[in-house]
Amino acid sequence: MSSKRYKKLSENLKENNLDTLEKLLPLIKKNCTSKFDEAIDLSFQINNKQKKSEINLRTVVNMPGGTGKKVKVAVVCEDAKAKEAKDSGVDIVGGDDLIEKIKGGYLDFEKLICTPAMMIKLSKLGKVLGPKGLMPNPKLGTVTDDVKKAVKDSKSGQVEIRNDKDGNIGVSIGKKSFSDENLIKNFNAIIETLDKEKSNITIKGNLIKSSFITSTMGVSFKLKLNKSI
Repeated sequence: MSSKRYKKLSENLKENNLDTLEKLLPLIKKNCTSKFDEAIDLSFQINNKQKKSEINLRTVVNMPGGTGKKVKVAVVCEDAKAKEAKDSGVDIVGGDDLIEKIKGGYLDFEKLICTPAMMIKLSKLGKVLGPKGLMPNPKLGTVTDDVKKAVKDSKSGQVEIRNDKDGNIGVSIGKKSFSDENLIKNFNAIIETLDKEKSNITIKGNLIKSSFITSTMGVSFKLKLNKSI
């Protein structure tokens, strides 16, 4: 059941036909009437000319405008890499000892980075890390010898983009408190990343069928993309 606040927002927007991000942002922010700093979220629907289950899109994008979130990062590496990891500002670092802790259920981190040399051991914990989306992946830049860069990317505003089984992609471009400029920068980075990923996917026509934008507690607007993807 919709709240009175939500119904009021919906009624005020019935005649609104704005569809570009630049025009919609001021309106979306105006309707962020809750007491907390609402997120500004995008939702994409993959083109349904083929079976959605055949498309498995998973990548990362560096958000030039930041994310407004602090990410707790862990690194599994050999002893020779431990100092580099610590100097990079990582929150947790370890080798065999950390792998054993994870095996026992320790998952007090949001991003896990692993060096190739340790990945053979860590890969045995797929049943523990996989369901949580924490298993390091070379494609996502989380299996690497360049630990310093991986930690920096994770903490400076890197987000993962992936579709669910129904062909939906959800990703945030920031928060209400962000400047329009930074929200637009993040949006453009996501669009460019999706455009590049399209070339790696077998698909008839465009990848994205429709797109919408909303705030955490706001109403949803259909969004016109600045390019066909």
